[in-house]
Amino acid sequence: MQDLVAGQIDMMIEPPTTTLPQVRAGTIKVFAVTANSRIAAAPDIPTVDESGLSGFYLSNWYALFAPAGTPKNVIATLNAAVVEALADPEVRSRLAVQGQELPTRDQLMPEALAALQKADIEKWEPIIKPQTSRASKS
Repeated sequence: MQDLVAGQIDMMIEPPTTTLPQVRAGTIKVFAVTANSRIAAAPDIPTVDESGLSGFYLSNWYALFAPAGTPKNVIATLNAAVVEALADPEVRSRLAVQGQELPTRDQLMPEALAALQKADIEKWEPIIKPQTSRASKS
């Protein structure tokens, strides 16, 4: 972000939590959100579809991970604590102001995270893997 603000780079793709403060300060220009719908924290920013780059969707998500083999009851306890924290109206409000779009309650379950990870791997591996293979041959 420092390089973008300083004019050292021309463009970057970053989540709203890091870009919105700079957009609001007028130090950077935003072209679109990389989603199929506008974000609540900045409804005036168009989507990539509206900006002429249809289907260029990138998601940014956060998760808590535990070591492999962690007992299911421990995972359930941690998950319940996260669900409870994210249900707090003050927490939700503070995250929303920063541009963080919160998942629905059913998306906060470990099984939903596993499905999201699987979908992202299937989406991005064909793009990333060939680059990795070429780089290792150099």
